[in-house]
Amino acid sequence: MPALFTPDGDTFVPAPAARSPWSSETLHGGSVAALLARAVEHRSPGDGRQFTRLTVELMRPVPVAPLRVEADVVRPGRKVQLIEASLWDGEAMLARARALLLRTTDAPVPEGARATGPVVPGPEQGRETPSPRGDYEALHNAGTEIRFVKGFFAEPGPATVWIRLRQPVVADEEPSPLQRVAAAADFGNGVSAVLDFSRWMFVNPDLTVYLNRLPVGEWVCLEARTEVEGHGIGMAHSRLHDERGPIGRSAQSLLLERL
Repeated sequence: MPALFTPDGDTFVPAPAARSPWSSETLHGGSVAALLARAVEHRSPGDGRQFTRLTVELMRPVPVAPLRVEADVVRPGRKVQLIEASLWDGEAMLARARALLLRTTDAPVPEGARATGPVVPGPEQGRETPSPRGDYEALHNAGTEIRFVKGFFAEPGPATVWIRLRQPVVADEEPSPLQRVAAAADFGNGVSAVLDFSRWMFVNPDLTVYLNRLPVGEWVCLEARTEVEGHGIGMAHSRLHDERGPIGRSAQSLLLERL
């Protein structure tokens, strides 16, 4: 099966389906976030601690080119651990991520304390809608399947969408729950856009995902909303679900720019 990235020595080679809707020469933030999520997972001890936060900083446009990934534990600990990962093109750092892991234990859940909310219609009730950007193969139209249950790409404003990866993040590997949610969460600003795609860019230089628990299954749902100000800065934030219920939240800073 095709994948977003194929290992080649110490680099990962992006596929066309990993590209951005803004330019065919650069990668989608969701592709980058998913690859960095994989990197921090590979540095995790795998001893039952859970990823509860992933912050990705997109420092430069990431080209469609062989990319090197580095990762290291920067705060070892029995209860709390931090892992950092970075993405490189030669000697240039393009993006980095910091992941927080917490130990798990049996604990009581008082009435009203568990994350709840309105039941979100499942992905089988959603619909695919044409994308307003990118007439070439990219993450939003080839690497993922996007089903709207509220709103659609051409309608400005809040939206509720289900997203799943059509392809593995790395060839011959099943995407992990963290990789799935990292890829999906980066779509918040696009699916809830409030500005015209043909006249404005609203690029997110960062993404932060907070998770009460990891998603179960292929689908991740975003209840997404974008807010902008008159000085060219905004924010997109999403409530995240799987088919069992709420799992966490995500947020993106937005840089607004005329095309």
